[in-house]
Amino acid sequence: MEELEVRGHLLTEQVNPRSENLDQLSSLELVKLFNEEDAKTIAAIAEASVTLAQAIDMTSAALRQGGRMLYVGAGTSGRLGVLDAAECPPTFCSAPEKVQGIIAGGAGALVRSSEDLEDKREDGEEAIATLTLTNLDVVVGISAGGTTAFVRGAMAAAKARGASTISISCVPVEQVSIAADVDIRLLTGPELLAGSTRLKAGTATKMALNILSTGVMVKLGKVYGNRMVDVAVTNRKLHDRALRILQDLTSLNRNDAGYLLERSGRRVKLALLMHWTGLDVAEGDRLLAKYQGNLRAALQTTTTKK
Repeated sequence: MEELEVRGHLLTEQVNPRSENLDQLSSLELVKLFNEEDAKTIAAIAEASVTLAQAIDMTSAALRQGGRMLYVGAGTSGRLGVLDAAECPPTFCSAPEKVQGIIAGGAGALVRSSEDLEDKREDGEEAIATLTLTNLDVVVGISAGGTTAFVRGAMAAAKARGASTISISCVPVEQVSIAADVDIRLLTGPELLAGSTRLKAGTATKMALNILSTGVMVKLGKVYGNRMVDVAVTNRKLHDRALRILQDLTSLNRNDAGYLLERSGRRVKLALLMHWTGLDVAEGDRLLAKYQGNLRAALQTTTTKK
């Protein structure tokens, strides 16, 4: 068992004086109180801006060289990591192995409580041991209270294998020391329901993960301007989005945008490059590969028709 046993002193475990009569409030009063407290998540993210930026820079540099980003967590924290990882392939057309979520208890823990498994440091170490980590990989340990043995074990194992590490927690440094290359602290304060970190802490963590993964993908050239040009066209909604992106950026009508999209193999980024440069599919593929998929960088090296 970890050395961090008594947790009542942690910010995430303390009692919030604003909600001492929580069970006596009307539904409207409940909603208003939760809304007021949730506003603190925005401030927490703002306070962590520098470390979040450091995490984006470090992770994008690693992934650009072939590394991976691996979220590790238990309970709510683990589920948030798995969710963010699962959303990267459809949003950015990234390979599933590039961003992965590891949760204590495995896939079954996504739909049923398995909080007892968070206390097993050795399970975290074993989870990392199976991944063949290198110094290009980045392990993101997610633990609201910063004391989760599963996460701490995984982080230590990752560090021992030369991987970079990022910690995301919701407690101040003076309460819990965490060994990580980038230490992100989201100080949202005591929960309205004492100790229930699926509330403010969970919300702030989800926001941080959104910023981290999206920021990394922007740096990797998965975005042009503010458009999702590496979107995976896998359903009607995303097909429509792809067509709208092409129409907005090229002024083509919908039929011509559709023809261009099909010619490119339903790859929006390649379709744009083909339209603006006159290159064919093979030439466009080669140019994008040369610039690691960065459309803007590829465009800057050739004469465009824009």
